[in-house]
Amino acid sequence: MTTRAPETSSALPTELDVDLAVIGFGKGGKTLAAALGRRGQRVAMIEQSDQMYGGTCINIGCVPTKALVYDAETLSGPGPGRYQQAARRTADLTALLRGKNFSMLDTLDAVTVITGTARFTDPHTLTVRAGGDTLRVTARTIVINTGADPVLPSVPGLRDSLHLVTSTQLLARPQRPDDLVVIGGGYVAVEFASMHAAFGTRVTLLERGPRILRSEDDDIAATATEILTTAGVTVHTSVVVTDVKDDHAASVVTFADPAGVERTVRADTVLAALGRRPHTADLGLDAVGIQTDANGAVIVDEHLRTTQPHVYAVGDVNGGPQFTYISLDDYRIVLDDLTGAGRRTTTDRRAVAFALFMTPPLARVGLTETEARATGRPLRIATRNVADMATVPRARIVHDPRGVMKAVVDAETDQVLGVTMLSHDSHETINTVALAMRHGITASRLRDEIYTHPSMTEALNDLFANLHPAEG
Repeated sequence: MTTRAPETSSALPTELDVDLAVIGFGKGGKTLAAALGRRGQRVAMIEQSDQMYGGTCINIGCVPTKALVYDAETLSGPGPGRYQQAARRTADLTALLRGKNFSMLDTLDAVTVITGTARFTDPHTLTVRAGGDTLRVTARTIVINTGADPVLPSVPGLRDSLHLVTSTQLLARPQRPDDLVVIGGGYVAVEFASMHAAFGTRVTLLERGPRILRSEDDDIAATATEILTTAGVTVHTSVVVTDVKDDHAASVVTFADPAGVERTVRADTVLAALGRRPHTADLGLDAVGIQTDANGAVIVDEHLRTTQPHVYAVGDVNGGPQFTYISLDDYRIVLDDLTGAGRRTTTDRRAVAFALFMTPPLARVGLTETEARATGRPLRIATRNVADMATVPRARIVHDPRGVMKAVVDAETDQVLGVTMLSHDSHETINTVALAMRHGITASRLRDEIYTHPSMTEALNDLFANLHPAEG
């Protein structure tokens, strides 16, 4: 069961007493395990799969998807062969990082890495099973870091389809789909639709709502839709998927269009991309008084303590934003609570940015225009098409002047309330805005700052120079 020594199962211990037990090898948990292990505390890192050392990000999330996006943009050659090459490169990369993450903990004398499935048997005790082996782990502190699982919609025939995949399963396939149906219109759906279209797959995206990217403003979503459509993605909105039937080597997906007319699309791969649900169902939380919400997320306070104060929940499992950098900040909060002054909390977080890696990427920090208007405060707004920014040549230098940028500013205080960028390098540029917002730097100062040239950051000169009073 333990991965640290090539012992036979009869030689394995049946009990382990530690200072800290972490369930799940994600960013927050593994970083905490390493930090306390280096300080000499006895740590057990429990991970149910040896293919998930390092957590979601490096194995089935950020790293493989962004590697494929990059290769879709840069590799040359015929579509299927190009995808196979990219898939091999991605598999090699994740294997490399998985090994490094395992070694990061396995080389620490105070840390024991255990491969098995954990379940609470009392508030301080976990039973870990792998095959016929059972290990009882008793810990002073326990951290739940089990992540989240893809959600499958209740569509007749979908779950029984041989062509249904989650994002995790699609990433593991070495072969490119010829025809891909994406059910969903959120961030994961759009990212996979954009990436596979760039590899030459015929992609159809089916979204129940009136537009994709429902969390974004209408004009941002409209620009993203135009970019996807130009890239070859067929986008259907305001549709209801009613049935999925397998037909030899493909599935026939039936959906009702906005007029109620039934239509069909045939594809060899159907991706369900409708979000992720915290992985808590099999942990035995109810039996030990650890509460979860209606979505299965572990309920935590601002210090990430559960209803059992010696048990913490970090990362996607606690229902917060599902970003690896939030999980890393969760680690900082728990470490401070365990070894520091206990002053760091989730309430300290301000202006946390996100990025969606379509091509070009979409990034935002703070409020959308719609959200800002709902506050009732007076606003100034700037919306600029990247192609119209004559003083920002970087996008044209890299042959991608597509997209739009928007800034929303408090008209009385000049404080930046939010910025959205759908443009080349937006995932990098948005960090400058986020840092400025966290430290109270005003829109006027961002407008008049000195930035390197030619860079996408200097778009902030143009964007904030074009603010005007919000109408309506």
